[in-house]
Amino acid sequence: MQNKQSCSVVDLFCGVGGLTHGFILENFNVIAGIDFDANCRYAFEKNNNGAKFIHKDVTTITTQEIENLFPKNNIKILVGCAPCQPFSRYTSGTKSKKEETKWGLLNDFAKIIEATNPDIISMENVPQLATQDKYDVYSNFLTVLENNGYHISNPKQVIYCPDYGIPQSRRRLVLLASKLGKIDVIAPTHTKQNYLTVKQAIGNLPKINAGEIDKTDKLHRTQKLSELNQLRISLLKEGQDWKSLPYNLIADCHKKESGKTFNGIYGRMKWNEPAPTMTTHCIGFGNGKFGHPEQDRAISLREAALLQTFPIDYDFFENEKTFSSTNIQRHIGNAVPVRLGQVIAQSIKIHLENLSQ
Repeated sequence: MQNKQSCSVVDLFCGVGGLTHGFILENFNVIAGIDFDANCRYAFEKNNNGAKFIHKDVTTITTQEIENLFPKNNIKILVGCAPCQPFSRYTSGTKSKKEETKWGLLNDFAKIIEATNPDIISMENVPQLATQDKYDVYSNFLTVLENNGYHISNPKQVIYCPDYGIPQSRRRLVLLASKLGKIDVIAPTHTKQNYLTVKQAIGNLPKINAGEIDKTDKLHRTQKLSELNQLRISLLKEGQDWKSLPYNLIADCHKKESGKTFNGIYGRMKWNEPAPTMTTHCIGFGNGKFGHPEQDRAISLREAALLQTFPIDYDFFENEKTFSSTNIQRHIGNAVPVRLGQVIAQSIKIHLENLSQ
């Protein structure tokens, strides 16, 4: 049986390289990442040891182009996380026409699998994909795998990220499939007694105020707060949210009955617990429980990246001219946590090792 050095990985929907970096940390050879967002190129290529960024829409790239990326006589590994907004609980019931077109991206993933015939596949996405399959997108994906001779891991396996050393209460659906034999996700590596916490992830970073940039790390920067939001956060203790504010400081939308269910908005994280799920608006105090546990500000871009388990030196932008806070927080929020990428890579590594015995 060939070893991991003779494996080649292609990452669909690669973004800035969270999943790719997890594979690289486990010594896999990532040939390329494919994404329609050209703004991801710098971070992907800068941090990922020669992996090539291909600026293409997965709906228009030819299967021959993907097939040509894989060296001959290598184990072909195709991984990816199709954009998940249509399935997310944040957009459920409010799907725009543009969002609904993304439902088909998993179908495009399936077509690429059928045409390129990879040996091993990883598909990672939001849990709602398996439970809100209104248009049979996921069930059709599974059918394609079955019809093409893949052994499939638990198709409804939802990973709770703290169980695998990720300091964030994110839940993700992870599917593995292999033509080589039985394959499964590795067992959890952590328990509630030793979950990684916000303090362990970001507690050593320099203190900064809202709207400031750390002189030694240009990614450790925070959004400015309005006077009202500066007052709100100053009155909140660790772990509290808008429900702990004086009535006159509560937003009008939260005073309505329909707004009372929005837990965690205008809130602070807790030091000794995992963070909430990072989103594409993860540095906005009014967008979730993204307030720093003790400093009167929302978390910085670097802190969001660390909570997504990107290394402290992961480089997201080339210079101030190319810097865009909006783009970078979107890239960080959309990324597969690097540690989760490692878990997937480790699962594949163990699968290959078992086959070689």
